[in-house]
Amino acid sequence: MSSTKPLSVAVVGAGPAGIYASDILAKSGLDVSIDLFEKLPAPYGLVRYGVAPDHPRIKQIIVALYKILQRGDIRLIGNVEVGKDVTVEDLRAHYDAVIFSTGSDDDAPLPIPGIDLDGSYGASKFVFWYDGHPDYPRTWPLEAEQVAVIGNGNVALDVARILAKHVEDLMPTEIPENVVEGLKASPVTDVHVFGRRGPAQVKFSPLELRELGKVPDVDVIVYEEDFDFDEGSEEAIRTSNQTKQVVKTLVDWTLKDPAECTASRRIHLHFFHRPVELIGTDKVEAIRTERTELVGDGTVRGTGEFIDTPVQAVYRAVGYYGCEVPGLPFDSARGVIPNDEGRVLGEDGEVMPGIYATGWIKRGPVGLIGSTKSDAQQTIGHLVEDAEAGKLHATSDAIGHEAMMADLDARGVRYTTWQGWELLDAYERELGETYGELGSGKTRERVKVVERETMTAIARGEDHDGRLY
Repeated sequence: MSSTKPLSVAVVGAGPAGIYASDILAKSGLDVSIDLFEKLPAPYGLVRYGVAPDHPRIKQIIVALYKILQRGDIRLIGNVEVGKDVTVEDLRAHYDAVIFSTGSDDDAPLPIPGIDLDGSYGASKFVFWYDGHPDYPRTWPLEAEQVAVIGNGNVALDVARILAKHVEDLMPTEIPENVVEGLKASPVTDVHVFGRRGPAQVKFSPLELRELGKVPDVDVIVYEEDFDFDEGSEEAIRTSNQTKQVVKTLVDWTLKDPAECTASRRIHLHFFHRPVELIGTDKVEAIRTERTELVGDGTVRGTGEFIDTPVQAVYRAVGYYGCEVPGLPFDSARGVIPNDEGRVLGEDGEVMPGIYATGWIKRGPVGLIGSTKSDAQQTIGHLVEDAEAGKLHATSDAIGHEAMMADLDARGVRYTTWQGWELLDAYERELGETYGELGSGKTRERVKVVERETMTAIARGEDHDGRLY
């Protein structure tokens, strides 16, 4: 590494993991030049496209990410996809090091009979639809009156809440126009959420769960027979304030007078139900679950008792799964890029010089923002060690930002920039203002532009037809 030339680093993926890694690297003390690549025309990853639109407090994470990118020392290059517009080899040619923070966008599999029936969906695809992800269909088949959601995490709650919530209560959010139209036509009356373990083992956050009980004209139904606590459960309640709060909220709902449940829509929370089969000839007609029971340490076993619940659609929210990056090894069992504390490992198990991973594609889809930050710290720590040891070198002489931009221009790649995102951001906010006041003093902060070509044109300052989706 030359003492007069900064280290050139590409970071791939502009979600929280990539932005935090870039920020930590920028403050590491190295003389470094950072380009942050994103396959979409807009930054922020799953914070923009994986968080339900009625969670404005969680969306405040974007404010922190915005402040990092607004500084200008990290250059955002959007609408560039590795494997389509550029290759791993291209990046290695132009940069001394490449960090992959491409996340986990796919649904974890659930291998039970009937899972491929019409009416069975991965939750992430539904989330991407209602969050206006530009690479997913503009319509969604909302035809079921009774729906099952499999999973006991926050994504399951998000899916259940969006399905059950009346669309007028979503209007103050940034929900896209095509989603408003789809949800208006939904005939849903009952959403059943199934988890294989008990109330003390769920992965709901206390805030998400409490919010579920405040949705207008939607009742939350729990069942007394689903409330059982073994020694492992009691220990979890004693040692985790989060578990204690979640269990208290759930137990309080058992005390609700059934006569008070008069809402037009219902969310049923079922515990100790292990999904074993989706039933139907061509389409989903029911979900079969096996009752489970606690064995003492918080884990469960099957009882041999099976229950069929009539539903016409099923959403599996059992976790995310990483997407393979063309040109890099992939651990298909775990859905991650093989790595040793962020240093990517080749097929031979040896470290691939100059290639790193951080975030969910490094460790799997677990943990929240705090985990993402510590994860990035570890990866960047190793990158700094390797830089100081003189191990990082691009594979060509055409190194750095200008060389990469020249390459993209020569290929005709219509990339976007941070300034372009600010144009798109302003456009979406102006769309929100056109709605005026919605009642109770509420207004729309923004309306998302969904259509990729329109997003790109706005961000590049080009003429566009204004088509939103």
